[in-house]
Amino acid sequence: MPLATAANFCRRLGTGVRAGVDILRLLQNESRHGPARQRLVMTELGQAIRSGESLHDAMRQQGKYFPPLMLAMTHAGETTGKLEQTLLTLADYFEQRVKIRREFFRQISWPLLQLFAAINIVGLLIYILGVLTPPTGGEMIDTLGFGLRGASGVARYYAIVLAVLSMIVAVVVAFQKNFAGVHNLIPLVYRVPLIGSAIQTITLSRFTWTLALSLDAGIDPIRAIHLALDATDSDFYRSGKPEVVDSIRGGSTMSEALLATRLFPDDFLTAVEVAELSGTDAEAMHHLALDYDDRSRRAMQTLATVASRTIATAVTLLLVVLILRMVMRVAGVYQEALQPI
Repeated sequence: MPLATAANFCRRLGTGVRAGVDILRLLQNESRHGPARQRLVMTELGQAIRSGESLHDAMRQQGKYFPPLMLAMTHAGETTGKLEQTLLTLADYFEQRVKIRREFFRQISWPLLQLFAAINIVGLLIYILGVLTPPTGGEMIDTLGFGLRGASGVARYYAIVLAVLSMIVAVVVAFQKNFAGVHNLIPLVYRVPLIGSAIQTITLSRFTWTLALSLDAGIDPIRAIHLALDATDSDFYRSGKPEVVDSIRGGSTMSEALLATRLFPDDFLTAVEVAELSGTDAEAMHHLALDYDDRSRRAMQTLATVASRTIATAVTLLLVVLILRMVMRVAGVYQEALQPI
């Protein structure tokens, strides 16, 4: 389920339940909107609830369509009788994540547009070199020096560009899917200036928000921490689940359980320990989540700034290299022409 869709679904369902509308009627209304897959899921939810299933069980029957956090919090909301409050809180959380993501892409949209324009300008020059002919006949000077001309040259050029972009996407997907255990390199990524600390802050923000929401919904600490570790989308953090279970069952506090995983930085563990001393686990993590939410906003701005400047630098270097190659090629032709016969 897309993040924005999940936010809207939780908002509408939570608002309707709070207003006293029957959940079957709400799901029937949901089945009339959205993509075909979404409409089918909502229809099947209604059928399962009519047959006596709870909302949580009906959602779980849809496989991986619903986010794990939504499943766990829906279960907790039904158990504690606070389903509408849980859904509305979850909607706020999803909306916040969507807003941060959109802000990041907004900030890098202009540099990406410049890069797109630069790539296509080069393609246009390659095409022009194959179309135009000098007055003396023959071919135009290959000012770019790539040996590419006309439509065939453009096709080869875009094939190379596509191959480079495919390699970049493959690296990103491999990291997301933890291909060959690449998540074990996360501690090294955190050491990269600016980028590493920003990524770590954003990850910890997702962890704290998920933990705060789970505890506030009445989920037990072990399950809450497991959900928070899953929210990081990293097998590096998920590897700490056994230590969490052993520590909490042994009577340790939440900060001690997180310390046992050896995954979290000292300043974060100190913040969790201080938060625990200031109130209940749910209240403490809620205040900590607000703090890390502000930090994640700044971290996202840092990442967007680094990304935009990197793209802008790449565009500038590309244009400078092309201009220098063109100048050198033209100068070489004139120099050759001025040589005595």
